[in-house]
This record gives sequence, structure tokens and C-alpha cells, in this order.
Amino acid sequence: MRILHLSDTHLRRPGEPGPNGVDATASLRLMLDILRPQRGVDAVVVTGDLADDGAEEAYATLWELVGDFARALGGPPVFCTTGNHDERGAFGKVLGSGHLTADGTDRAESVPDLPAGERAAVSTVGGWRFVTLDSLVPGRVHGLLGAAQLAWLREVLAVPAEHGTVLALHHPPMALPTSATQQAFGLRDPDGLADALRGSDVRAVLTGHYHAQLFGMLGSVPVWVTPGVVNRIDLATEPGAERAVRGASASLVELGGPASPLFHTFHARDPRAHEAVYDLDADRVRAILDRAG
Repeated sequence: MRILHLSDTHLRRPGEPGPNGVDATASLRLMLDILRPQRGVDAVVVTGDLADDGAEEAYATLWELVGDFARALGGPPVFCTTGNHDERGAFGKVLGSGHLTADGTDRAESVPDLPAGERAAVSTVGGWRFVTLDSLVPGRVHGLLGAAQLAWLREVLAVPAEHGTVLALHHPPMALPTSATQQAFGLRDPDGLADALRGSDVRAVLTGHYHAQLFGMLGSVPVWVTPGVVNRIDLATEPGAERAVRGASASLVELGGPASPLFHTFHARDPRAHEAVYDLDADRVRAILDRAG
């Protein structure tokens, strides 16, 4: 199983400038151009913050670019999740369940009726089960799955898939202890997710949100955080500070081989890569955390 994993495209309405002068659509185009030579891709996964402000037009742009990309690769399905910048209604109008064939047909095999309208779904590709979860908390930066979604996940995982399960969501269930923003803005109920995965056939959890690559374990399950497409966080800063730089990145995930899982990061050939997008000292980061509660 070969998966191309992207996250945090932060697209806006056509012609609308992005924050800090970054053209998110151009960043996505650069990233997809780098990935076009890939062959044997079985699935494309995009883990949230697809739109920067939840605009329906942003999801249409995302599908125009990613759908065309998937068709050029030979037609692998595309699986999308919501992130904290997304809006469930607009997401659903354009992307349905988030599980699409390369021609745009909804292919989800199971979509739960959850009390808060979370957009979770299940599909199977070549004996591998893909489960997308919705960790969006409207109006907040951190993520939460909640009891109903976790109960549904346990029901899904109670029956093993032929080869195993890939789980995708936006908010990572782990954080670097040295990163105040990761600690504050990650998944708030990682223990609940860990309990739902215990003893299951989940082979990898794919996430985004941090705009930085990170690998860790949730119990015995590997968790991969892919860098952002719109920009990346430069972690080589003073303690408590945060710096974002230009440069799109994405990942290749290989499952099923003797060394599985394997993760590789691609970087777009951006002539302005590494230029600062923003540079916040520790006091400004603390003020942001205080405002976010």
C-alpha cells in the first residue's frame, strides 16, 4: 500500500490573498508538481485544514487540483478529513463524505450518523481499510473526538480488515514536550483514541495540523504527522518561540512490506523556501495561547 499524504493546504477563495502574503493555491500546485512522477500510488490522503476559512470555493479549488492530480496518477481514491479551519457544511457540499474516487464519486462504504454531525467514514482499497475521523471543534484550535465518535470507531475496528486499517484525522494525539503550541493545540482525548485502537488492526495513524513532520507511538500504533503544504513550522527557535517559513511538504507512506510502516517526506522546489512567514517570540506565543484558553 503506497499512500501520498498531504495536509494543511489552507486554501482560500480564488483571488483572495492568504495571511502573511502566502499564496496557498500556488503552494499546493508546487507540491503536486513534485509528486506527479510517483507511480503505484494506491491512495491520496489529505488530513484537514483544507480551507483556511471554510469557504465552499476553497474546497472546489482543492478538488479541482487534487482530483486532476489523482486522475493523472491513474485514479487512486482520495480521502479527506476536516481540520480546525474547516467548515463541515461547506466540506460536505463539495467533498461529501470525504471519500472520493478520482472522478469525484463518493465511495464511502459506511458513514455514521453522529450527534454533532462529525464527518467520519470508512472505505476499503485493495484489502486495506481507510477510516477518517473528524477532530474539529468549531471555533477552537485544539481537537476532540468525543464519546460517540470513539464508540463508532470501536465498532468499526471490532472486525479486522484483510490487510489492516489506516486511520486519518487532523489533530495529532501526541506533541513535543518542548512545543507549547503543540501541547495546547493537539488532540485533547488521546487516551480515548489509544483505548479504541488497543488490540486493533490499525497499522498507522496519519495526521497533520502541526505543519512539521513528527513520528511517535500511540500505544503500539505508529503515528505520523506530515508537514504542511501552505508552510512549515521551523522548530529551530528559542524556547517558547515559533517561526513559520515558506516551503510546501508532503509524505509517502509505505505499508505492508517487511519494514512497514515507512515514511518519506517530499519538499516542493519553491525558490522562496525558508523565507519567514511569521516569527513570534515567546511572549507573543504565550499571548496567543492565553487568548485561545
